[in-house]
Amino acid sequence: MLDRGLGEAGIERGAVYVTNAVKHFKFVLRGKRRIHQKPTAAEIDACRPWLDAEMRLVDPAVTIVLGATAARALLGPSFRVTRQRGVPVPRREGAFYVATIHPSAILRAPEPEDAYAGFLADLRTAAALGSATG
Repeated sequence: MLDRGLGEAGIERGAVYVTNAVKHFKFVLRGKRRIHQKPTAAEIDACRPWLDAEMRLVDPAVTIVLGATAARALLGPSFRVTRQRGVPVPRREGAFYVATIHPSAILRAPEPEDAYAGFLADLRTAAALGSATG
């Protein structure tokens, strides 16, 4: 979903750095499948130094924030992807965050086509910001 959306939004995949806000995964086994569990606020906060270091090193003009966990880590606990997605949030002078749903949410959505359309619109917002910031 992510690669498809990036391509359709005109974002070159090779120019994208992908990382996780939380550097470990909790899961429960369900048969042979691992079902990932949502990290706690403490786990998100514990991983923050690594995320901050990555952000300093990469220093992107546009950061696409995928899902609630990444939004909590980068934009704070009061940020709600469902209400604030696709809206540029200043990160520093000339740099922005754009939050959207996690690509896996598209697969679970009752109307996947609608979920993908919203995801793509958010990625296009990020692409336009990237073009405008250089």
